[in-house]
Amino acid sequence: MAAHAGEVRVNVGGEPDRDDFGLPPVDIEIPDDARELDRDVQAYRRELRALRRQKRMGRLHAPLTRNGLVLPLLAGCLAMVLISGVLLTLFSASQSGTPQLSASARPTQSASISQPTSQLPNAKVVTASGEVRLRSLFSTVLALVPPRCRCRAVLQHLGNAATAAGISMYFVGTTGDMTQVRRLAAAAPQPGSQVADDAGNVLARTYRARGLTAVLVRADDSVDTTVLDITVRDAEPGSPLAVQLRSLAPAP
Repeated sequence: MAAHAGEVRVNVGGEPDRDDFGLPPVDIEIPDDARELDRDVQAYRRELRALRRQKRMGRLHAPLTRNGLVLPLLAGCLAMVLISGVLLTLFSASQSGTPQLSASARPTQSASISQPTSQLPNAKVVTASGEVRLRSLFSTVLALVPPRCRCRAVLQHLGNAATAAGISMYFVGTTGDMTQVRRLAAAAPQPGSQVADDAGNVLARTYRARGLTAVLVRADDSVDTTVLDITVRDAEPGSPLAVQLRSLAPAP
């Protein structure tokens, strides 16, 4: 009847601290006062705190472990390679080719001088007095006037420099633009200057004229130099071009 009531039978004649179910012996001490368990509770909580500290330290040290250190190292190496490549590209670009100048550092455009053929082309131009063979000209500056040239002041300075050097000057144009050339020559009159029509545009093609161009012919009928893109500053008194015109005059 006791068994039906849910009670557990105990062998009254058995050994101490052992029951009839084969469980290991236990030493159970039930304190009279619950406050006596405070030390055990505190020790248990210390163990829990120690476990939490170990877990936090493990998370902090995980990137430095064997497996966690690989990815940061690879990322750092890749960044160094990219930076080195950019620096090498910039260094190579600065050492190869012509230097790149900023807009403020670019020099202003001025006349360029080239060394053309030693003799004028074997062609003729037409002047007010008739046809003139180019190779018959000596101690002369041939001013090749481009279309729509706003170069009245430049031609006047160039004509003054030719007169001061004692040489003649020709205002040269092509057939379709002779009206402008005559007007410019009339606006900058010089003693001994003439207007010449280069119908075949031979001089401009031969000397690759650009802008107002001057072909300087020496006293021995050879071409000294060709000056391209002449500006007012290039033809001013005392300029290198004005000094060079003096060298074209025949020896006294």
